[in-house]
Amino acid sequence: MHGENKKTALMLPGGGARGAYQVGVIQALLEIMPQGFHFPIINGTSAGAINAVVMASHAKNQKYGAARLRHFWTSVHCHDIYRTDGLYIAKTMARVMGAVLMGRFGFKAPRSLLDNTPLSKLLHRELNLPQIGQAIDEGVLDGLSVTASSYDTAIAKCFYQATKGVTPWHRSRRVGVSENITVEHIMASTALPFLFPAQLIGNEYYGDGGLRMTAPLSPAIHLGAQKILVIGTRDESPIVAPSQPGIYPSMGELGGYMLDTIFMDTLMADLSRLNRINRTLDLMNEKQRQETHLKPVHTLVIKPSVDVREITKAHAAAIPKPVKTLLKMIGGWGKDWRMPSYLLFEPSYTTALIQLGHQDAMNQAEEIKSFLSEQK
Repeated sequence: MHGENKKTALMLPGGGARGAYQVGVIQALLEIMPQGFHFPIINGTSAGAINAVVMASHAKNQKYGAARLRHFWTSVHCHDIYRTDGLYIAKTMARVMGAVLMGRFGFKAPRSLLDNTPLSKLLHRELNLPQIGQAIDEGVLDGLSVTASSYDTAIAKCFYQATKGVTPWHRSRRVGVSENITVEHIMASTALPFLFPAQLIGNEYYGDGGLRMTAPLSPAIHLGAQKILVIGTRDESPIVAPSQPGIYPSMGELGGYMLDTIFMDTLMADLSRLNRINRTLDLMNEKQRQETHLKPVHTLVIKPSVDVREITKAHAAAIPKPVKTLLKMIGGWGKDWRMPSYLLFEPSYTTALIQLGHQDAMNQAEEIKSFLSEQK
């Protein structure tokens, strides 16, 4: 086992193409620590689930896992994640318009705006999932979790693969289920609502893990984490309020706001709640703390130092023209650049995000070193 590092979890929330930012941070983390670092508990949602699975499958050598991630994110293109051909996009737009104009005649809308079958093929080809179980058996990985949201039962389901000491959990609208992680679990966790189709697992259809997860930090805690390092995908700087009414928000803009909420808002709320619990426990004596059955869980959050949408704007021209046309049709192109920021899987953009993540982590090097070195 890895001694003092054993109870530190790496948490990777979602963010679509923004997930590239996490790769730069992870590489920097492993560089900052004098002897490197080992995360025995890894949790991922949506695009973060892909990063989490890669890191877990290379638990024996997480520096190599980070290098694999960098190669993946710097060579990926939109057509590797979802279909971008003009004929498919044209058919999708026709079906959307047909459903709007002739829905009463039984004309059905498409199941999603985009088809992410290419991602499934890519994951089947690139991932080595049996290595996760091997790492757990050899004691170098305590647990991996991937969260998805059931459309049928309206709960967040955390699929986890972990040591025998971890037991399933049941809370309000969220449960933990022990299963060997498969590509289907990852596809479920990455199924952005409206954008990508739901994934069938068993008898239930699943969508993005952030939809129903009201306590994003809980899977790491259930897997035994005493400390959690979170790599976010959105800066938290305030947005200046407009001085006069603007244009009514489009469908695409509303979709972008929804994705922001799914990926980061509930996480930030959960972090605030955890910090309040920690402060309360600090005010108690040892006997009182024991009576609560609660233990402090310390966190460190690394997030973009600049608005990712500005980087998106600078690289937006790289997105395939058919996808650009689709985004324009739903009002998701230009203005706030939220929607494209989640869909721009192109090397120029992902490389820029990786560089930003690496620089942001290096700028927090002393804080990171202190956090990862402390024994709580």
